[in-house]
Amino acid sequence: MSEAQPMISTTKTAKRRTSNRRKTSSNGKHSLRVMTSSKNNKWGTPKEWFDYLDLEFGFTLDPCCEHETAKCMKHYTPKENGLAQSWADERVFMNPPYDQIKLWMKKAYEESMKGALVVCFVPSRPDTEWWHRYATKADEIRHPKGRVTFDGADAAAPFPTAVVIFRPRW
Repeated sequence: MSEAQPMISTTKTAKRRTSNRRKTSSNGKHSLRVMTSSKNNKWGTPKEWFDYLDLEFGFTLDPCCEHETAKCMKHYTPKENGLAQSWADERVFMNPPYDQIKLWMKKAYEESMKGALVVCFVPSRPDTEWWHRYATKADEIRHPKGRVTFDGADAAAPFPTAVVIFRPRW
């Protein structure tokens, strides 16, 4: 595996960080506080992560992004409302806004039932309702090693990430 490719763990558990040290941005604001709130939904997926997954899946649609964070030529911004669009027969990469994650995970599952392949780049949150209701129905769940640093962030996310894969079911 080359340096540019993200590492993915197939184990069910991850090592916990032992340090409680907080990271701050250059202007002194606590960047982790921002990343754990749902007020900013514009954290872009790191290019190396998207590229790594795109090699395997060949994505055709990014349904929940801004123009500046879009990973596919075909994409929907909040104005186009990807939740209201059909994803049937698409190969979807989804890094959903975390304040609406339950709605997006439901949509991902439902669209896979209509023939879409949907790869979700989401927080690993097995203690939540949305995880048990939708993520557990996925065909595969991958657990990347370490923490992801999203585009636009100055520190790694304070939570683990999961790659939840819904394969097409007709």
